[in-house]
Amino acid sequence: MKIAISAEGADLASNVAHRFGLSPYLLVVDTETMDFKALVNPGATSRPGAGVQAVIFAVSEGVEVVLTGYCGPAAHNQFVSNGIKVITNVSGIVEEVIEKYKAGDFDGGLAVEGGKEQATHHINRDILVRALKSSTRQFANILPILIGVVLCIGLFNTFVSQEALTSIFSGNVVLDTLWGACFGSILAGNPINSYVIGATLLNNSVSLFAVTALIITWVTVGLVQLPAEIASLGLKFALLRNTLCLILAIPVAILTVIILNFVIG
Repeated sequence: MKIAISAEGADLASNVAHRFGLSPYLLVVDTETMDFKALVNPGATSRPGAGVQAVIFAVSEGVEVVLTGYCGPAAHNQFVSNGIKVITNVSGIVEEVIEKYKAGDFDGGLAVEGGKEQATHHINRDILVRALKSSTRQFANILPILIGVVLCIGLFNTFVSQEALTSIFSGNVVLDTLWGACFGSILAGNPINSYVIGATLLNNSVSLFAVTALIITWVTVGLVQLPAEIASLGLKFALLRNTLCLILAIPVAILTVIILNFVIG
């Protein structure tokens, strides 16, 4: 009998992957000889239909049973329609899981067949721990951005006055857009900070033309990072790219705001 197992690695010593459709590898194992084929999961992406690609691969290999942590409804229905038994809530080392299956340890309620789940629902501790670790890492990655946003708001409100903004942004569409493009080209940081500064400028009666130009050049022009760009891509290319982005940001910003006003109004 051939079984397919979602796996984190390319051998029997790997851990069973939680999601079948998005698992890095799919192992097709002959339970009698323990010979196996390890292939990179053709559906291991976050794109829609990833699980179905993995199903097609499993069916083409003549698989009779699938072992995995979780199988989405679309993939599950495809398996069932092709006469393939699906067993979920599986975790552990691939080789040990296979031995448990051969010993009949999964007959007590983990099987999912015909679209009806026979198991009583319970929390898988390993899956819960992995989810918590993943959430913690994501929060740790985004925390510096949140701190930067708070500091950006505080510094801007402290050192930039309404009078200073009024003296720079006079209400002239072309000049305001030019000033916004210039400031966006000089300033640097996470793109999210440009939204924060843009919102603060709008609250201080700066025109949307200027704010749009600032955001565009913030992410396309980088005078602060110009030396590094020159070292990596060459002087001519770096100067030409930044100059064109600065020049084109002005008409793009003006057209964007005009179209936005036309759509809204």
